[in-house]
Amino acid sequence: MSDQQIDSSKRTWIIASSCAGAVGAGFAAVPFVASFQPSERARAGGAAVEADIGGLKPGEKMTVEWRGKPVWIVRRTPEQLAELPKVDKELADPESKRTNFATTPEYARNDWRSIKKEYLVVVGICSHLGCSPSDKFVPGAQASLPNDWAGGFLCPCHGSTFDMAGRVFKDKPAPDNLEVPPYMYLSDTRLMIGEDKKA
Repeated sequence: MSDQQIDSSKRTWIIASSCAGAVGAGFAAVPFVASFQPSERARAGGAAVEADIGGLKPGEKMTVEWRGKPVWIVRRTPEQLAELPKVDKELADPESKRTNFATTPEYARNDWRSIKKEYLVVVGICSHLGCSPSDKFVPGAQASLPNDWAGGFLCPCHGSTFDMAGRVFKDKPAPDNLEVPPYMYLSDTRLMIGEDKKA
């Protein structure tokens, strides 16, 4: 057997051992890296959660869970935003001053009730009896809605209606607007829900 053959077999064993070691290290690292993510118990107890909104198209909604509640993120269209000031007179609390259900964060006390006009972030639970409203984004006459409906949400349990900013209409059972949770932008496409103060 020549020296060259011995060197090539040693090299093969060294490469094979290194690959096996790298794979083993990768498997060992997975639980360690996963430990940085909040546990299910921590999420249920109120840990902040991240949401990637990069793929959300205008007119679409996504749902993430925070504290066991559904949080809706809606990317509103320019047409939906244009309708918001037109319904102010029909709303019970257009400026989000009521605190029956939850206090609206300062950064959401505006016409669109959000940090950025385009993106609505609200807890998808009616302030009446805790039902989850349905999406009724399409404008116009529909069952259980007025003929001049501009788009928003309908709670099927008792008929409370909310506009595209989650503001409740007058003379409805719901005593308050949909809750705006604490949240902040980590980047243009990532939100942190449950936390609104940067370290």
